[in-house]
Amino acid sequence: MTTIDRRTALAAGAATLAAPAFLTGATTPLFAQAAAAAAQAPGFYKYKVGDITVTAINDGFFARPVEGFIRNAELPAVQAALGAAFLPTNAVPIPFNTLVVETGGKVVLLDTGNGNVGAPTSGTWMTNFKAAGFDPAKVDSVVISHFHGDHINGIRLRDGTAVFPNAEISVPAPEWAFWMSDERMNAAPEAMRGAFQNVRRVFGPIAANVKRFEPSTEVGNGITSMAAFGHSPGHTVFVIASGNAKLTYMADVTNHPALFVRNPDWSAIFDMDADAARATRRRLLDMAASEKTRVHFYHAPFPSNGFIAKEGNGYQLVPAQWTPAI
Repeated sequence: MTTIDRRTALAAGAATLAAPAFLTGATTPLFAQAAAAAAQAPGFYKYKVGDITVTAINDGFFARPVEGFIRNAELPAVQAALGAAFLPTNAVPIPFNTLVVETGGKVVLLDTGNGNVGAPTSGTWMTNFKAAGFDPAKVDSVVISHFHGDHINGIRLRDGTAVFPNAEISVPAPEWAFWMSDERMNAAPEAMRGAFQNVRRVFGPIAANVKRFEPSTEVGNGITSMAAFGHSPGHTVFVIASGNAKLTYMADVTNHPALFVRNPDWSAIFDMDADAARATRRRLLDMAASEKTRVHFYHAPFPSNGFIAKEGNGYQLVPAQWTPAI
C-alpha cells in the first residue's frame, strides 16, 4: 500500500468512527434535520399540535409548605404521596408553566406568569420567552384562564408598565364578573381583599378594552375555551386542535399532579369552591384519559407535556417523549 493509500484508508476509518453506522446512509439527513431544528432549552419547550406550534414557557417555582396545603387530607397521607413521587415532604415545589400558541399567523399567550411580583424563585418567564425567540411587543393576544396572581401578573409590572402593549387581552366573562365586582370585594374576607385589589391593579387601566368571552367560545384560531369552574368562579381551560391532534391546556384543574392527579378528590387551599373543583377535575381527567388527549398543566413539572392514564381510583400523568426538535 502506498503512502497515499494508507492515508486514504486512515481517513476513511476516522470518518467511520466519527459517524457510527446508525447515523450514516439514509438516516443522516433525518438526524441533521433534527439537530438543525433543535428548539428546546431549560426554560422553554416547543412541540406541534397538528399544524399549530406551542411553546411551554417556565416561570420558575414556589415552595409551598405542605402543612395546611390540602384541606381534606391528613398530613401523613400527603407526605406519603410526596414521598412516593420522590418529592420533598416538607414543602411542595410548585412550578409555573404558561403556553405560547402560534396559530393562524398570530402569537397567542395562555396566561402570563408572575411578572416581577411573585416569589423570589419565580420571575424567569420573560427571559425564557425571549430566549425562545419571542418579542412581547409582537404578541397579538393574551388569553387568561383565571385571575389568580400567578396567571395575570405578567400583564403589568409592579411599576405599572404594560408588558404586551399591542396585544388584545381576553378573559372569561364569569371571572371578570366576580373579581371586578365592588360588592363582592367589600363582602370578601380580609385575606381575599389583596387578590381583588391585584385584579384591579392589572386590569383597571385597560378595563374598557378587555375582551370578555363565554365558555365554548373560540378565542384564537383552533383554540376553544371550556368551562372548568371551581378552582375559581370563572376558571377556564382551553382546547387546542389542528387536524386530528388535540391538546388541552388544563390551567389549574390540578395543582401539582403528584398530589392531585393521583388523588383527584383532594382539595387544595387555593380551590375556591372545593366541591365544584373536584367534580371538574374528575370530569376533565376522565375526558383526557378516555380520549388519550395530550395535556398541559400550569403547575406540572416542566415542560408539563403529557397524557393522562387511569390508575385505581385516580390517575397518573404520563410524560410525553422528550424530543430535541419540534
